[in-house]
This record gives sequence, structure tokens and C-alpha cells, in this order.
Amino acid sequence: MKTKAVLTDSDVSKMLAASKACANKNNWAVTIAIVDDGGHLLGLQRLDGAAPVSAHIAPAKAHTAALGRRETKVYEDIINNGRTAFLSAPLVAGMLEGGVPIVIDGEVIGAVGVSGVKSSEDAEVAQAGIAALTA
Repeated sequence: MKTKAVLTDSDVSKMLAASKACANKNNWAVTIAIVDDGGHLLGLQRLDGAAPVSAHIAPAKAHTAALGRRETKVYEDIINNGRTAFLSAPLVAGMLEGGVPIVIDGEVIGAVGVSGVKSSEDAEVAQAGIAALTA
């Protein structure tokens, strides 16, 4: 039987803290969401000044990255390059850059989704959280 890593409460706390530190360093008001490999929410933090809607967008980005096992920027690029039919794909609502899968030993064990600033900055905050886990 194959085994794989799973996210613990401690892992989630570490990633939220690192993502928050990155956002605060840059004065970015964002919401950070962390999900498991099934897209189920494990942690959410809406920083001061983050728009209320970001608390819906960040988990959607994380969910999409976990289920799709790739960064959500891939989906955004597909749609922006004209394949708008992809908008009808089931269970993937967060198809904007800022959702990043967490890959350990070649396996996706979850994802981080961030919303609140430019998409590339959202992705930067997500990557900072993941880097703390794998450091």
C-alpha cells in the first residue's frame, strides 16, 4: 500500500504564519486559505484590510489547485487564450492565479490560495507559505 504525507495542524499554522509575514512585509491586505488534497479547508486567515470577497476567492483558488494538482494560473491562461468553455469545468471555481499546490515527494498533499492583491502577488504569498513547510 502506498503512503503519503498529510498536512498537520502545526503545518497549517506554520504556512499561515509565513504567508502572513510575506503579505505584511509588502503591506498586502490578503486572505490566505490552506486546504488538504481533497480541497477541504484546513486554515483561513483574512488580514486587516482584506476585502470581504477575498475570504471566498482564496479558498476557491486553493480548492482548485488541490483538485487540479497544478497552479491555478494554468487555468487562467487556458481561459485567457480563448478556451472559455473551460469555465464550465465542474468543481473548479477559483481559476485565477494565486492557488498553488503543496507537493511533497511528488504527491500533492494540499494547496494554498491567496486573494487580495495582484494575482502574481497572491501567488508570491502562497509560495512563501509553502516554502516554510518545506524549509
